[in-house]
Amino acid sequence: MDLIPNPDSPHSDNSGGHSSPQQFASSSSSTGTSTGGSSSSPSLSRYESQKRRDWNTFGQYLKNHRPPLSLARCSDAHVLEFLRYLDQFGKTKVHTQMCPFFGHPSPPAPCPCPLRQAWGSLDALVGRLRAAYEENGGKPESNPFGAPAVRLYLREVRDLQSKARGVSYEKKKRKKPQQDRRHPPLPPAAT
Repeated sequence: MDLIPNPDSPHSDNSGGHSSPQQFASSSSSTGTSTGGSSSSPSLSRYESQKRRDWNTFGQYLKNHRPPLSLARCSDAHVLEFLRYLDQFGKTKVHTQMCPFFGHPSPPAPCPCPLRQAWGSLDALVGRLRAAYEENGGKPESNPFGAPAVRLYLREVRDLQSKARGVSYEKKKRKKPQQDRRHPPLPPAAT
C-alpha cells in the first residue's frame, strides 16, 4: 500500500508541494481561518489547516528524499531524520553546556548557541502528523509517528531544552471550577 497525500481528502490542499518547512516549523506563525463559512465549501479549523499543511510538507520531504521514499516505506528513522532536518528552521535558543547562560531562562547577553525547533512545536507537529497519517489511510499499528523511538526522541528534546533554557515543561494541571464560597448561589427568581 502506497500512502500519499490524497487530493480528494479534506486534509490535502492540492498545492503541489508549495508548502515550505518554514511555514510549519512554528505552528504559532500560522494564521487562523474563519469559522463562518461560505455555502460552497466548509472552512477548516486552524488545527485542520495546519495538519493539512504539515501532511503535505512531510509528503514533499519524502519526495525530495534521496532516494525518494513512499509513505508506506517510511519508518520511525525517517520521521526522526525529518524532525532533525526541521531544526535548521528553529527559532528557539538552546544553550550548550559550555555556555555561561546554560540553565538561564532569560540570558542577559547574546551567545552563539544554536537555534532549534522548540519541543512544544515538535510535539504538536508529531501529533498532527500522527492523526493525518491515519486519516489518509495508514494503519494505527504501523504509524511511524507513534513509534517508541519518536516518543523517546521528543522526551529527550524536552529534557535537554528544559535544562538548557532553565524552564520547566511540567504538565499543567487543570483547575477544577470552584463555586465562590463567600456567596451562596442565589435562589431562582420568583415570577
